[in-house]
Amino acid sequence: MSTQIQESGGYRFIPAVSQYSGGVAAQPGFRIERARFTRVLGLGEGFDRIESHLRAIGRPVSAFCACELRSPAPFTEQGFRDFNAIYIQTLIRWGLVKGNENAVARSNVCPEIDPPAEPSFYAFSYTVPCEQSSSGFIVAGSAECPEGLGDYRDHLIARGDLSSAGLLRKAQWVLGEMERRMAQLGFQWADTTATQVYSVHDFHPFLADELVRRGAMRAGLTWHFNRPPVQELEFEMDCRGIGLERVI
Repeated sequence: MSTQIQESGGYRFIPAVSQYSGGVAAQPGFRIERARFTRVLGLGEGFDRIESHLRAIGRPVSAFCACELRSPAPFTEQGFRDFNAIYIQTLIRWGLVKGNENAVARSNVCPEIDPPAEPSFYAFSYTVPCEQSSSGFIVAGSAECPEGLGDYRDHLIARGDLSSAGLLRKAQWVLGEMERRMAQLGFQWADTTATQVYSVHDFHPFLADELVRRGAMRAGLTWHFNRPPVQELEFEMDCRGIGLERVI
């Protein structure tokens, strides 16, 4: 599937599902920057802070291109649908969702220890003008299940298998999805500046062969002791190539 262009935001995206895109990359004349909050912010406060930040740097809300969320605990499938229906309302108002196409990439994971009381923003990304032809990409989070098939339960990779072999199958699928999405955007592991893993399980047995050898850890690895957002998902990743990141 080809990428679509979010003209007013200065980026292109991989169409995926109505709640998020598969990834984003800057258009010529723009670069992507990332900002992490010093503390997680509930959805309402987070959207307000994002809008204020963009206004302060002279950017429209349509420059918002990706976010990283934290939720209290993995959702049921219906609970996840209900959450997404609330989440996308602001994006619709900002002109970033049209029909079933959502331009904004996303990761949404659940801290196993000290989770937030409500779904919250951890970080967000946006475009700014630059003199380079283009700079920056973000691949949205993916766990071990293909998107857009109607439900997770019936399509999970190695469902319920938490053995080393089962976790390996899950991780191999997720790594392949990261590579597929990067290729759609025109990038590969050599272009990444950060890779993140979200799991509460030990993936060290295949760390060297599956992550290091294929290049997924060229810039190291950030392991968040978090679960993916839907019950029975066990291993999630995202990655990015961004030249400027800040904490606000």
